[in-house]
Amino acid sequence: MMNTKLYKSVLELAGELMNAAKQQQQASFDSLYEQLKALCIEHENTEKDHPVQWETLADFTDEFADALLIYEKALAKATAINAKDYMSSIGYAMATMHVELGQTDAAIACLQAAQVSANKIPDKALKAEIAELLGSLK
Repeated sequence: MMNTKLYKSVLELAGELMNAAKQQQQASFDSLYEQLKALCIEHENTEKDHPVQWETLADFTDEFADALLIYEKALAKATAINAKDYMSSIGYAMATMHVELGQTDAAIACLQAAQVSANKIPDKALKAEIAELLGSLK
C-alpha cells in the first residue's frame, strides 16, 4: 500500500512535468524532474518506497538507456510486492524503449513477462497494447 501523501506528490509532479514538457519549458522541467528524483531517492528502501514513484521518474527520463535502468528498479520493486498492474505497465514501457533502441529480443522478453502479469489485472487497454506490440514484433 502506497503512502497517500507521497502518491499525491508524485501525481502532482507528473502533472507539472507534463505541462512543462508541453510548453517546452526546459528549465522548469529539469527542476521538477530533480524534485521527483529527490523524492524517489529520499524514500528508497523505506516503508514509503513504491514502484509508482520510480515508474514515473523513468517516464520522464529523456535518455532511453537511463530510463531503462530506472524502469528495471521500478520493476524489481513491483515484483517484490507482487503488484501485477505495475509489473505490466513497467514491462510495456520497457519494451517500447527496447523497440526504439532496435533491441527486438529484449522487447519481446519484456512484453512476454508483462503479458503474464497482465492476465491478473482488469486494464483491458493495457492488455491489448501489450498483445498488439508483441504481435507486431514476432
